[in-house]
Amino acid sequence: MPEGHTLHRLAAHFDKTFGGGAVRASSPQGRFADGAARIDGRVLTESEAHGKHLFLGFDSGEWLRVHLGLYGAWSFGDADGERHLGAPRAAGGARRELLRDAEGFVVAPEPVGAVRARLVNSSGWADLRGPSACEVVTEDDKRAVQDRLGPDPLRDDADPERAWRVVSRSRTSIAALLMRQDVVAGIGNIYRAESLFRAGLDPMTPGRDLTADQWSRLWDDLSGLLRDGVRDGYIITTLPEHRPDPDARPVPRPDSLYVCYRTGEPCRVCSSPVASAELAGRTLYWCPRCQGV
Repeated sequence: MPEGHTLHRLAAHFDKTFGGGAVRASSPQGRFADGAARIDGRVLTESEAHGKHLFLGFDSGEWLRVHLGLYGAWSFGDADGERHLGAPRAAGGARRELLRDAEGFVVAPEPVGAVRARLVNSSGWADLRGPSACEVVTEDDKRAVQDRLGPDPLRDDADPERAWRVVSRSRTSIAALLMRQDVVAGIGNIYRAESLFRAGLDPMTPGRDLTADQWSRLWDDLSGLLRDGVRDGYIITTLPEHRPDPDARPVPRPDSLYVCYRTGEPCRVCSSPVASAELAGRTLYWCPRCQGV
């Protein structure tokens, strides 16, 4: 499941490539036909993300809400080819000439697979496949969704004290709390495990046993990691001194993470075997020595 930085990158991409212009909306698969009809021909006025939700706002006052879930993904196409955000474009060489209809919208190629929603403008198209949620909502509906979410460390309106009030009163482990979207929005399995390692926290520590200072440092580190993810397009949590080549450009590689997906491998800091266990349906990773378990 994409983590919060991906949704903020998507919002920025929609602002850049679709913002301020009319959008043709359709549902090649058919499951979003009614919703597509409501925004077809409308101008995309704003895009934003909150946690793992993407909201695309239109001049009608309505919003397209998308939650990608485990299998959802957007792909984008234009004169330079087709791609997923952050991935290389399909090989093809030179820019191609795009056909446009009488109203100036690109004539996109036939959809491949079960495309839930397709958005087209004068320069390209975006296809959505496999989301857990794809619906057109009112401003009040959007606000109701956001009111159920915890603060998103990537948003300007994020209030870490709101999350701390929940964490500091809870007997639930901090590892489980970080995965609750009503506590902190946008954190997934990777950021959860990696931030707790970097903080040196036992993941099974009850929230109420954390100090305010520990929470503040954890929040600040999560915020920084997420901002790095927005900038780079991938998750890098290791410090240069914990990589085989400290001077190498940080890109996704086997040494990009401290503990996630590394069960039984030596910790990059102390060489103890990385441990893992199921917690609330997801695999939790940690170093028993560095995290004081």
